[in-house]
Amino acid sequence: MTGPQPPARDADGVLDISTPEQFAALAHPLRQRLLFALNHEAATISQLAVRLGVAKGSVAHHLKTLHTAGLVHITETRKVRGGTEHYYRRTGRRLRVAEPRAADRAALLNAVAQEIDHSPEEHLLSLRHLRLSPERARRLRETLAELVDGAEEDDADQPVHGVLVVMYEHST
Repeated sequence: MTGPQPPARDADGVLDISTPEQFAALAHPLRQRLLFALNHEAATISQLAVRLGVAKGSVAHHLKTLHTAGLVHITETRKVRGGTEHYYRRTGRRLRVAEPRAADRAALLNAVAQEIDHSPEEHLLSLRHLRLSPERARRLRETLAELVDGAEEDDADQPVHGVLVVMYEHST
């Protein structure tokens, strides 16, 4: 399966989501889970099917959609028992949606909820509403971004942990 060249990323590995194909690809929760799974290491369709507990045909279908949209790319191809095995990897270390739509946010949050449901360890889920001036809200947003973006990772043999940070102004 050949496809488009991976879209341009910035120096920090951030891929801007802007095309209708990319938005459509992000709309399915399994595609979100595939992107989560491919963030740290390349994997084959078979490996992803086992890891996510999903049929290989379903994984192949959704990977094709992600590949066509430029959200994943093939990093390696190997000949195995008369067939060809592709290793897929996420195109951007982080995806940035400049103007997310409600459906895009809902799909992302649904995918995160599925990941939490499959987590073997205890998780933290907390919602708190704070009264903050615009300046304090800006500083908190910047601090949270720095904390998540600056977190150091351990070796590749350690478990992967998802971190979702959302800050928004609550409408009353």
